[in-house]
Amino acid sequence: MNLKTLIPWHAKIAAKLVLSRIPAAYAFWHRFDLFSHGLMDRPDYAIGVFSSHYDRTDFERKGHGFVAMEFGPGDSALSAVIAQAYGATSCYLVDAGGYATHDVGLYRHTATLLSDRALARSNLADATTFDEVLQRCHAQYLTEGLASLRTLPSQSVDFMWSQAVLEHVRRDDFLPVMKELRRILRPNGACSHTVDLKDHLGGGLNNMRISSRWWEREWMANSGFYTNRLRLSEMLDLFQQAGFKADLIGVDKWDRLPVRNSALAREFRHLTDSDLLVKEFDVLLRAA
Repeated sequence: MNLKTLIPWHAKIAAKLVLSRIPAAYAFWHRFDLFSHGLMDRPDYAIGVFSSHYDRTDFERKGHGFVAMEFGPGDSALSAVIAQAYGATSCYLVDAGGYATHDVGLYRHTATLLSDRALARSNLADATTFDEVLQRCHAQYLTEGLASLRTLPSQSVDFMWSQAVLEHVRRDDFLPVMKELRRILRPNGACSHTVDLKDHLGGGLNNMRISSRWWEREWMANSGFYTNRLRLSEMLDLFQQAGFKADLIGVDKWDRLPVRNSALAREFRHLTDSDLLVKEFDVLLRAA
């Protein structure tokens, strides 16, 4: 059994609050699988994520010179290599920090895997630096979150995607972020998002036990376990407010609530069981 599953949710919060205050680089914590940002530094996983979003999305320039953007690439810039193999002429990778590995060997290996699967191979054989990898993939790696989105040209991207990222956008930033994604998207483009609504502390709803008075404070939100706690119905409403038409293509639910309604912070007790039971969902967004 994984040791992490034996640690109570409140102990995980306490531990991360302490550990996040230790002045150490992100790469140090990542070696111990702490504060990691997904599994996108694993080539097969990264290729699978990209292909799942790409295959279920239709957009005007699909397959012949499209511009791609991943929101929240996490621990690598592999999506730039993969997008190019699928026909992207350029790619934006937008994140809230510089978490991507600079291991050039990883990017070369991924290019070889793509070639073995009869996809176009990026010219990375003699690349020696991370910046050179980005340049050869015609990619920009931007690490200022919402501020970075605001620098991108309007109607410049055909295909956007994110994998378990939207739930980490700060609650007050969610609508501004979605409005920026809508501004950047071309009229006949499309977005694909997988959203994980579990608490990221043990796979339940324990994050909703805590009042926003505490949860949204900077010292809490920057400690490696923050989720915005928006539920499916709220996100759908915010997508619409941002100017998107949303098509749900998959919803995964618990059979029963993982926590009693009475244990939730008072501000969440009005939510319906139907909304609280949603663990994950997949959604396609287009211009309304």
